[in-house]
Amino acid sequence: LTEAKSTIPHFYVSMDVEIDALIRLLSDLNAKSPKDGPDTYLITINDMVIKASAATLRRVPTVNAAWTDDGMALFDDVDISVAVAIPDGLITPIIRRADQKGLATISREMKDLAGRAREGKLKPEEFQGGGFSISNMGMFGVSEFAAIINPPQSAILAVAAGQKRPVVKNDSLAIATVMTCTLSVDHRVVDGALGARWLREFKRIVEDPL
Repeated sequence: LTEAKSTIPHFYVSMDVEIDALIRLLSDLNAKSPKDGPDTYLITINDMVIKASAATLRRVPTVNAAWTDDGMALFDDVDISVAVAIPDGLITPIIRRADQKGLATISREMKDLAGRAREGKLKPEEFQGGGFSISNMGMFGVSEFAAIINPPQSAILAVAAGQKRPVVKNDSLAIATVMTCTLSVDHRVVDGALGARWLREFKRIVEDPL
């Protein structure tokens, strides 16, 4: 991380994202889960963010890239690394081909990976690689933060807590659940305009999740 912060030209783009529609969809989906058995699931906001990020990377694929000595490398697969806190630091297990998986599958895989990460039981291929990272500190009530890029990836999305905030809609004051997301990008690969375009598309998907 020291090398990443000191050698990668970090550039940051932040955007507020309303998540009330996402929360309603989340509740509806979880209500349909079987009560027991292997098909039971409990989808979280983090699972939804993983899926939304994967869908956004398909729509804006030039962010799914890495900087190499020979130039920029574009990834074919959408492999999402997700930061998980462990007793002696941080590790990033990977949801492979996240764009091709349903939310229940993502939820089960993430729960399994995070559990084994905390127990130190991940296989190297389960946390090495990936093309894009997510760091979610919403559960700690964090309002906003910027994450350090996980090399050789070119971008990491920092997700803060969903909070009730006053918003203006149709020139009237209303209340919405809003989370601030900050995209950190390697400016050699993703310039400011491209980073903003990615975050705008992410916002569109999250705010119209169905």
